[in-house]
Amino acid sequence: MACCRSAKSLTRLILSELSVGRQPRKGYFFRACIGEPAVKPRGLVNLNASRQVLLRRFSTEVSATEQINLIKQLRERTSAPIKDVKLSLVTCNWDLEAAQKDLRKRGVVLAAKKSSRTAAEGLLSVAQTEKKAVVVELNCETDFVARNDVFQYLASSLAKIALSAESSMVQTQEAFIFGPEYLENMKINLDHPKISGETTVQNAVTEVAAMVGENVKIRRGYALSTSSHGAVLSYLHTCPQPGLGRIAGLLTLEIEDGNASLDALRGVGSSLAMHIVASKPLFLSKELVPSEALESERDILKAQAESSGKSQMAVEKMVEGRMRKYYEEVVLLEQKFVMNDSVKVKSLLNDLSKEVGSCVKIGNFLRMEVGEGIQRLGEAPDAMAHAA
Repeated sequence: MACCRSAKSLTRLILSELSVGRQPRKGYFFRACIGEPAVKPRGLVNLNASRQVLLRRFSTEVSATEQINLIKQLRERTSAPIKDVKLSLVTCNWDLEAAQKDLRKRGVVLAAKKSSRTAAEGLLSVAQTEKKAVVVELNCETDFVARNDVFQYLASSLAKIALSAESSMVQTQEAFIFGPEYLENMKINLDHPKISGETTVQNAVTEVAAMVGENVKIRRGYALSTSSHGAVLSYLHTCPQPGLGRIAGLLTLEIEDGNASLDALRGVGSSLAMHIVASKPLFLSKELVPSEALESERDILKAQAESSGKSQMAVEKMVEGRMRKYYEEVVLLEQKFVMNDSVKVKSLLNDLSKEVGSCVKIGNFLRMEVGEGIQRLGEAPDAMAHAA
């Protein structure tokens, strides 16, 4: 009987210590749980802290194999960094669904903190029809994230939504240039195993940034349109999948005769888009080179020629010869065709015009490269300016 009474008394003592609203005494029971020596004097301990101790002790009941499996599942679901995945699982006592919610909340906060960090890597995404093409640059911090399937899916989706935005796109031969604000408030419907549903573009970018653990942002975009008698052609270099790449070349080819076939234009146009990527032209024709650029180049070439000590007449001839070389370097029509350097681009267009029986000309062109003009960490400002 005495033993029974002692057992009942001990049970009541334990239950009273754990009851809600009471501050338990730091007696033998709690000292045993947290590993403190039994000789310490009694005192007060915070109830929430005690529960956290018990919770952490309970979490150790999840086996190491199961922990690895849960980490793998949550990593596959979210693409978040492994250290963040593990932290959320431990915090949520290895509850997968609760950890996923915690990770999303945590990630959005971290994404906001990382928004000021330099993002010079990423991808260009191109979406097009026969008469219009759009290229969007989506940046991240590392090439590793640029290979992430969620990042690539978002990049492709941004180009598609920009292409479908008819209202603000000017249907002319001029390039339509837009910044991130043009897309941010547009609705986007995502359908990916790791990110789905309808949201705004800005929210989608923030969520992907939370998943990958880096600063992710839209930098810029361009749209090229052509008339009813032409075609838009594009080429992407370093292409991980269709429509994505690190360098893009786009151009419009216009034909005077509306009844002429566009098949020949498509073949030559694709080669010219590749040429634009490889040769880096800055201007379409000699007439479009700004006078300031010509004067600056002429002054440099003249100073170089005069340092040779030759006569003034020889210096002038040297300058004119080098100016022709300058045009061949920066003017698209004056460049040697990269796939056949025996002809210039303007000669190629003349031959194409004869083939289709109507005058063919380049309406506009664009070359775009990921991260160009962004000063990377540890890079000298003047070196960046020169590269741009």
